[in-house]
Amino acid sequence: MQCGKCTGSCPSGRITSYRTRRIINRLQAGDRSVLSDPDLWMCTTCYTCYERCPREVRITDIIRAVRNIAAREGYMSEPHRATASFVIKTGHGVPINDETKKLRKELGLPEVPPTTHKYPEALESIRKIVKKTNFDKMVGFDWDTMSLEKREKK
Repeated sequence: MQCGKCTGSCPSGRITSYRTRRIINRLQAGDRSVLSDPDLWMCTTCYTCYERCPREVRITDIIRAVRNIAAREGYMSEPHRATASFVIKTGHGVPINDETKKLRKELGLPEVPPTTHKYPEALESIRKIVKKTNFDKMVGFDWDTMSLEKREKK
């Protein structure tokens, strides 16, 4: 069965060249160029494809696994590397700003969430995990400059 519900329901596929079926077909054919394809990083991991798949193919899990292989081989998108760098530096993938603090306050929540913003000592735990798993090396994080190393495109 090749129904295409995954591609037809993909929010990224509506605005980018990302096509779930195309990626999966290339993987099945043993096409290793998928690892360097920018489309691999267009999946938002929303799981819509999985929810709609009549065969219950865990497409998002496959994409995540292939991304892990791609990242280990040096093919990580620059926006993902930038997010990784921000996590290493701050403990967060998304910065908290005044707008977010205001919204949290309006919702009756503390302005600062119970994360490294409130517990800065937790950042050291995050950094230990990053170093122990070699995540810093995988994304090319330079501890001396606290920034990403420049990478040549493969």
